[in-house]
Amino acid sequence: MPTLAEIEAEAKVCVACPLAKGRTQVVFARGDPRADLMFVGEAPGRDEDLQGEPFVGRSGKLLDRLIAEEIGLDRTGYYVANTLKCRPPGNRDPLPEETAACRHWLESQIELVQPKVIVTLGNFATRSLLNTTEGITRLRGRVHPFRDGIVLVPTFHPSAALRGGGAVVADMRADLIRAKRALSP
Repeated sequence: MPTLAEIEAEAKVCVACPLAKGRTQVVFARGDPRADLMFVGEAPGRDEDLQGEPFVGRSGKLLDRLIAEEIGLDRTGYYVANTLKCRPPGNRDPLPEETAACRHWLESQIELVQPKVIVTLGNFATRSLLNTTEGITRLRGRVHPFRDGIVLVPTFHPSAALRGGGAVVADMRADLIRAKRALSP
């Protein structure tokens, strides 16, 4: 089995879909690859594409603050990845063929990190990992069995909280508390 570093090196030269042509750099992951808690978002945005790290813009700052306040972890205490490793133009939703071309990177990350809990951020990541068409509003608020003893806790994407205000932030906080409880035996 290859290591995360080897998989990241392969991902950085990936040209399996047209997104490779428009990227500044591949955004693979950040955080502790031995963490029990993993967050999965949709795809890199502009700031992430420029810096090469997921969740570094306003959404990332909000996410980091909520995790620190509700779970008690800083950026070094969890692992963060996206379903796509390259930025879709104009931050549009990923296309099915892009998701399919990138899926094995995320699957390898999950397999190697072996988290106890995955928190999906937003509709796209949640639908992708749970293989469903149901929306985040119906799926969040509970813990879902995932596979290999891993549970999945869906929540809103932090960008939705930036747009939606206090109610969305409160829901995210509740979901993070749910994830914290799922981490405890």
